[in-house]
Amino acid sequence: MAVSNVNDSEFNKALKTHDDVIVKYYADWCGACRLYAPIFKRLSEDKRFKKVKFLEVNIDHCPRAKGKVKIDFIPFVATFKNGELLDAMPTTQQTKTVIMLEELVRYDALIEHDYR
Repeated sequence: MAVSNVNDSEFNKALKTHDDVIVKYYADWCGACRLYAPIFKRLSEDKRFKKVKFLEVNIDHCPRAKGKVKIDFIPFVATFKNGELLDAMPTTQQTKTVIMLEELVRYDALIEHDYR
């Protein structure tokens, strides 16, 4: 699945229409964000995460989407489950992003098996 660069209204729509969403918050002027971009794109093409919607949000142009999380450094990655924040952290590391994605996907598996 491709990464979608979204504005505030598209961001809100994606949270409402997709169960599993991961968001990369970035800025055009951020060098670390540019270095992290190919990692995020590569993960969006990983078959393990085919049900996850991958979004990019430019923090300089999307104040409402930015307000969904407390961003202290960028790039900043957040996962959302059914529109609710599940996890969030600043990172440029593929392994940390994979852990977040695996937790998001694993959460689905737990619900499907109804472990109570």
